[in-house]
Amino acid sequence: MAEHRFDALVVGSGPAGSVAALVLARGGARVALVDKAPFPRDKACGDLVGPRGVQLLREVGIDTTGARRAGDMVVAGPTGRSVRLPCFPGTSYPGHAIVSPRTELDARLHDAAVSAGARPYVARAERPVCADGLAGFELSSGDVVTGDVVLGADGATSRVAAAAGLVDDRRVLWGFALRAYVDAEITAPRIHLWEPEPWRALPGYGWAFPGDVEGRANVGLGIGVLADRAAAAPVTRDFDAFLAHLDRTGIVDHARARVARRLGGWLKLGMVGTVPARGRVLLVGDAAGLVNPLQGEGISQAMASGRAAAELVLQGPGVAAARYRRFLAATFLPYQSVAAPFHAALLPHPRAVAATGRLLTAPGIGRAIAGGWSVFWNDLLDGARPGPARTVATTALRAGGAVTARSALRRRLAHDVSGE
Repeated sequence: MAEHRFDALVVGSGPAGSVAALVLARGGARVALVDKAPFPRDKACGDLVGPRGVQLLREVGIDTTGARRAGDMVVAGPTGRSVRLPCFPGTSYPGHAIVSPRTELDARLHDAAVSAGARPYVARAERPVCADGLAGFELSSGDVVTGDVVLGADGATSRVAAAAGLVDDRRVLWGFALRAYVDAEITAPRIHLWEPEPWRALPGYGWAFPGDVEGRANVGLGIGVLADRAAAAPVTRDFDAFLAHLDRTGIVDHARARVARRLGGWLKLGMVGTVPARGRVLLVGDAAGLVNPLQGEGISQAMASGRAAAELVLQGPGVAAARYRRFLAATFLPYQSVAAPFHAALLPHPRAVAATGRLLTAPGIGRAIAGGWSVFWNDLLDGARPGPARTVATTALRAGGAVTARSALRRRLAHDVSGE
């Protein structure tokens, strides 16, 4: 059994882990980058990298030249009415997203980290070990890898989070998504607030996003299940019905579309039920629950958390956890402390979810609030340019803050993240 010691051990090489390893290696740290799968490998995802993520990729020097751009998003309500949400440029992010299949994005980030000096291990992190003040894991390969600090970037069902006692599964807001590629041409990202039965809304949404090439689309269903992971069954059961819905509405010709294999994955929403850092262990990306509870985006947040965690480790492993929690509290908590309680309160009531979808896409209402809805829903308020959209989004955040001020979930979330 070989033992390998590093300055930092990063478990998981998705966007969060690879960006963290890239920043650490460029900063001169000796980094181990562990992932259970060789690259390239696929992940269930809508494949859209939001404006903040596009900006971060630029800042860390990842070339996205040639990636398909995505701008305004169309939200289709249960009655068939739709609203176009504009994608405004901000002061700190561009006015577009990009389409990047996870087979390509994750491999590009992983390769960049390895090229910068991170040492890759293809193995599972199986048994936690602690020796000589270092923490780490015995891998499925038989190697023992330890570091001054461990970054858990191993997804919603994080082994690192569980081993460090940083997650309470009974309180996590779980989500599940199922995705397939289909032969269809989608020109603009589409969200469908779908009702499998009238006034019985899906506790989430369906999507039809542009693929990376013409003639291919990314189609999926994502739902929230609160703490009951067994409640994810409807995603698989209703997937064909959703494809039929897209066929009826003229989005996808189901009879002619070739559906590739379906791939599912778990999401951990809103940082709920998770302490993001303690001692020499920091959680980033999905492991920390950094997924938007209202629309499911996680790539931008994952990369931002990975970069921040790495920069703080480089400043000093002993103080990184406390500083990282302050970063998360300042950067993500203002939005998550409103979005997560709202998600948890609304989700068990399908008629209320249906009413919300119908109201937001009602004639006049949707168009009037579209700009602010886009800024708020996509958590783009910080950096939004002055104007009506920012005003609407600011009002929504303040109103949401007032409504959720006494929420027990909000108080516990603030304590878990900031320690206060």
